[in-house]
Amino acid sequence: MSQIGAVKVEIAVLLGRCILPMEQLLRMGRGAVIPLDSFEGDDVWILANDHPIARGEIVIENEKVCIRVTDSADVLDFQAAA
Repeated sequence: MSQIGAVKVEIAVLLGRCILPMEQLLRMGRGAVIPLDSFEGDDVWILANDHPIARGEIVIENEKVCIRVTDSADVLDFQAAA
């Protein structure tokens, strides 16, 4: 069991995508907000070390943004969505 605890896994959730001109990106500073095209109930990808492992949906609970896991991920679907 101690070896499992030593494994590093980075979990990320792809909430949305947007297109920004490079000029606008370079002007952004700490605390800048990037608008996304996602809302409560929208589907998201859940990634482990940049590899899709599950699908989920955005849920708002107690004023916090949460992700509910809904399905396993299909790598081909993820690549097609990119």
